[in-house]
Amino acid sequence: MLHDLTALEQGDAVRRGEVSPLELVEHYAGRADHVGAFVTTTHDLAREHARGLTEAGRPADAGPLWGVPTGIKDLHPTAGVRTTFGSAAYDDFVPEESDELVRSVESAGMPSLGKTNTPEFGSPCYTEPDVAPPAVTPWDTTRTAGGSSGGAAAAVAAGLLPVAPGSDGGGSIRIPASCCGLVGLKPSRGRISGAPRYGDPVGLATAGTLARTVRDAGALLDVLAGRRVGDPFWAPPPSAPFLAACDREPGRLRVARFVAPVIADVDVHPSSVTAWDDASRLLADLGHDVEDVAVPIPREAVADFETCWAVLTALSEAPPGREGRLRPLTRWLSERGHVVSGPEFGLAIARLRQHAAGALAALAAYDVVLTPTLAMPPVEVGALRDDADPARDFAAQKAFTPWTSAWNVTGMPAMSLPLHWTDDGLPVGVMLAARPAEEELLLSLAAQVEAAAPWVDRRPPGW
Repeated sequence: MLHDLTALEQGDAVRRGEVSPLELVEHYAGRADHVGAFVTTTHDLAREHARGLTEAGRPADAGPLWGVPTGIKDLHPTAGVRTTFGSAAYDDFVPEESDELVRSVESAGMPSLGKTNTPEFGSPCYTEPDVAPPAVTPWDTTRTAGGSSGGAAAAVAAGLLPVAPGSDGGGSIRIPASCCGLVGLKPSRGRISGAPRYGDPVGLATAGTLARTVRDAGALLDVLAGRRVGDPFWAPPPSAPFLAACDREPGRLRVARFVAPVIADVDVHPSSVTAWDDASRLLADLGHDVEDVAVPIPREAVADFETCWAVLTALSEAPPGREGRLRPLTRWLSERGHVVSGPEFGLAIARLRQHAAGALAALAAYDVVLTPTLAMPPVEVGALRDDADPARDFAAQKAFTPWTSAWNVTGMPAMSLPLHWTDDGLPVGVMLAARPAEEELLLSLAAQVEAAAPWVDRRPPGW
C-alpha cells in the first residue's frame, strides 16, 4: 500500500507520474485516526492544494517531497484553519496569517491533512489536551505517544502521515520519537526560523522533523531550514542539502557517552540502559571510538531551566475571560513564572548560557554524544498527568525525560533513533547529539547506524 512507502519513495513515485499528489491525499484521508493524531483535519484543503499542484505542474526546482502529504503541529498558526495551541482557551481560534513553518511546507508542495495533536501550549511531555483525545503510541494504544509533538509522531508511526514537522523546547520531538519508534531530529538553534512570532526569547525551542527513516528526516529538514530577516539566532547554511549528508560516510568519529541522568533522583529503566549499551557496541563495531565521559551539564542548570520554562509558560496567556479554561499544570507553571522578576529571569538565562558554554567546552573533543532518550518505555496514558497536584506532575515529567533538555540548553542538534524494542514490543530510543550546526555529520552517522540496524520494516499493530 502507499503508506508502506517512505516519504521519499512517495515523492519519487509522484515525480515519475506513478501516483498523483491527490491520490496520496485521498489515501491518507481515508485512513482512520485511532491514535489521537489530529485535533483538526483539513482534508478538503489538502485536496484543493493537491489539485493545484497537478494543474500547475511540477516546478523545475521541486524538492524530493513535492506532492507528499504532511500535517502541521497545532502550535503553528495556519491561516484560515482552526489553531488551538492545544488549549480549550483557543478552541475556536482561526488565525488570519500562517507562520514561516507553514509557509515553508506549503511552498514545498506538501499538502497538509490537518493540525496534529499537542498538549496545552506544547508544555507537557505527554499529549493529553482538553481539545482532543490523548495521542497514543500505535505500538500499544493504552500508552502515551509522548509530547509535545505527540500527534505528529503518532500519525507518522501509525501510517497516517508519511512525515511530519514537530517542535522541541525540552525534548518535544525526541520524546515522542522514542515512544513511537521513529527518527526524531531537533536541529541546531537557529537552523529553522521562528518567524514571525519569535515566541521563545530564551532560545530553547526549535521546529524539527519526525520520520520513519533518517533520509526522510533529512529531506524534511531541507524543506524547513532557512534564515529569515530578523531572526535572533541562525545557523550557517549546510555545504549541500541535508538529504545528501545521509548518503555520505561519516568517517571515524569520537563518541562520548554517559548514562547518568542530568536530573537527580531518577531511576532509569533497564531497557533504556540496554538500548544505550547496544548502541554503544554498534557504534564501536562500525569503527567509531566510544568513550565514557562525565555528565557535561551540572545539575544546578535544572533550576535555571525550570525558571525559564515557567516564564515561557506565563507568556502563553489565554484570551481575556478564558483563563479558567487553562489546565491545572499550565496555571501552576504560569503562576511560578509570574513571580519571577525581570532580573531573576535575566540571570537564569545568563546562567544557562554559562552552563551551555561549559558543556560545549567539555565535549569539544568529541564528534557526537550518546545517551538514552528517555528513562523508561512509553508509560500508560495518565501515568504522568496529575491535575490535583501539578508539582507532582512536573516532577514525573522530569523523571521521564532526564536527558533531552540538555541539548536545548546547548543548542546542539540531537536525534532519537529507534534502535531497541522491549520484549513486549515497546519502542525505546537512543539519542545522538552533535556540535552546533553539525546536522550534516549527525545525519551521516545516523544513516550509517540505520543501514547497520534497519528498522523501517518494523510496523505497529493496525498498520
